[in-house]
Amino acid sequence: MSIHVVTDSTCDLSEETIKELGITVLPLNIHIGESAYKDGVDISREEFYRQLPGLHPFPKTASPGPGGFEKLYKTLADQGAKAILSIHISESLSATVNEARIAAEQFTRIPVTVLDSTQLSLGTGFLVEKAAQLAAAGHSLEEILASLKEQMQRSYVFASLKTLEYLRRSGRMHSAVAHIGEFLKIKPILHMNTGKPVVHRTRTQKNATAQMMTWLEEYAPFERLAIVHAGIQEEAEALKESVRKYWPENDVPVIQITPVLGAHLGIGALGFACISKE
Repeated sequence: MSIHVVTDSTCDLSEETIKELGITVLPLNIHIGESAYKDGVDISREEFYRQLPGLHPFPKTASPGPGGFEKLYKTLADQGAKAILSIHISESLSATVNEARIAAEQFTRIPVTVLDSTQLSLGTGFLVEKAAQLAAAGHSLEEILASLKEQMQRSYVFASLKTLEYLRRSGRMHSAVAHIGEFLKIKPILHMNTGKPVVHRTRTQKNATAQMMTWLEEYAPFERLAIVHAGIQEEAEALKESVRKYWPENDVPVIQITPVLGAHLGIGALGFACISKE
C-alpha cells in the first residue's frame, strides 16, 4: 500500500480493524499524578474507568507534540511508506491535528497529508477505516480525500453525560457553569458534526435519551451505527434492543471510549456514532 494511514488513539477502532487494514495509531498521553501512560498501551480501558472515580489529582491528557509525529513519520518512511495520510480528532476539541500539521511541514522525505476528521471517537474511526480501505484498493490521495470529505457531512457523534464534574475538573468547562449545571440537574448532550461541537441541555436523563432517539430517527437510515460509552457496559448493552430497528441487518457494536476521551467526559457518558446513508 503506497499511502499509509495514521491516526491517534481517540479513534476507538478495534485492534482487529487496525491490524487488518494496517493502520498506525499514535497514542495520546494520560498523566495521573506523577505517572504517565500511553493511551491504549500502558493502561487498559477497564482499568482506567475502574480507577477514575477515586483519582486525585485528576488525570490530565496531552498530545505527543510535533516531535512525536515527526518520529512516527520517519519510522513509516524507513519501513517503505511512499506517502502518509494522517487523520486526527477535530481541532475544535484537541491540538493534536495542528501538531501533526507542524510535523508534516517539517518532514520532507515523503508527502504527508494531515486531515482534520471534524469528529471524535468512532466518528474519526469510521473515517480512518474508510481511508485505509480505499488506500488498500489503490485509490489516489485525491480520490480518498474527496470520499472522506463527503462522509464527514453524514457523520454524527452524540452522547449524554451523567455529570458535568469531569468537564469542570479537566478544565474544559468553567467551574461556575459546571456547578450551576449540577445544581439545576442539567443533563448535557454533546453533539458533533462537521467539526462543530454543540451542547444541548436537558433536565433529566430520560429527556436526554429521548433527544438522542429523536436524532437517530432523523439521521436514519444508516451506513454505520455504534453505541459508545464510558465505563457503563451494562447500560450501553441495554440500549441495543431499542436501536436495532435503525440497523436491522447488522449487530450494533458497543464500544467503550478510550481513556483520553473518558477523562474529559467522565464515567456514564453514553451515546452513538453513526453515518447516515447517502
